[in-house]
Amino acid sequence: MVDSRDPHPLTRLPPAAARLGRAVGRPLPIAIACLVALAALGWVYLMLMVADSVARGDAAALGPGMGVFDLLSRGGGPDLLGRALLDALCRPRFGAPSPGAAATAGALVLMMWGAMTLAMMLPTAAGMVATYAQIADTAARKSEPAVSPLVLTGGYVAVWLGFAALATVLQITLTRLALLDPAMGVASPLFAGAIFVGAGGYQFTALKHACLARCQRPFPFFFANWTTTPSGVFRLGARQGLDCLGCCWATMLVMFAVGVMNVVWMAGLGALMTAEKLATTPRLSRVMGIVFLAIGAALIARSVAAHWPGAA
Repeated sequence: MVDSRDPHPLTRLPPAAARLGRAVGRPLPIAIACLVALAALGWVYLMLMVADSVARGDAAALGPGMGVFDLLSRGGGPDLLGRALLDALCRPRFGAPSPGAAATAGALVLMMWGAMTLAMMLPTAAGMVATYAQIADTAARKSEPAVSPLVLTGGYVAVWLGFAALATVLQITLTRLALLDPAMGVASPLFAGAIFVGAGGYQFTALKHACLARCQRPFPFFFANWTTTPSGVFRLGARQGLDCLGCCWATMLVMFAVGVMNVVWMAGLGALMTAEKLATTPRLSRVMGIVFLAIGAALIARSVAAHWPGAA
């Protein structure tokens, strides 16, 4: 039996058990493992949602760049039950005559946006969570009180799940306005161009750069607001989530312009947002803004030329 008065009880355990105990007692490895697991879970769910389109060879309909997945199609497709299940996941319809069917479609879209926030935004929080975990790890080594980074991550995720709920309502509204088609693809190039222009312009605003600066340098925030209560750490995570939301909400809405289920753009935008937060200057953010503005202007010009040929 281990003496509870022993200041180093792990030394009385077998070597393998002691190593496991030290690993479990360190916040940083646990935080990194959980971030990876949650982000991977989001990506797995999203890939399942596009599996039906890939199997049918029409993944290109989900947005630009998705045609690459058509190369994976080998014909035959899934069986009838599997096809029906994947079609329900991939292509929820709105405006169905049955309120129950509409509610089911809305729930599926909420699950999709929840998976998107896990897949796209948790990697961007890695630096913030790792910074907190390192501080908590140091405190744990000194036998000082520290709250698990999982509580911090919970506060962060709660903010983005709130965004997922708002995005779900927005998507249903845009679909009913015929700006998105029922399969979640953009129905209006002009609308897509306006989203890109809006997202590009936001990259140059003071609010964007203020939020980005706080995301890039989380240590001063934790140093100034350190707490050892679970509720306090949850609030710290929520405040970091709000900073992240202020930094990235416009970039996330670009998904409405490229196809909500466009996993190619999901991966690309997720990587860019992560790189933004890891950078030490706002240079990448400005480059993203210029690119978004250029894409938006091109889409708007093409839409105008298609509807009013004389204006081209």
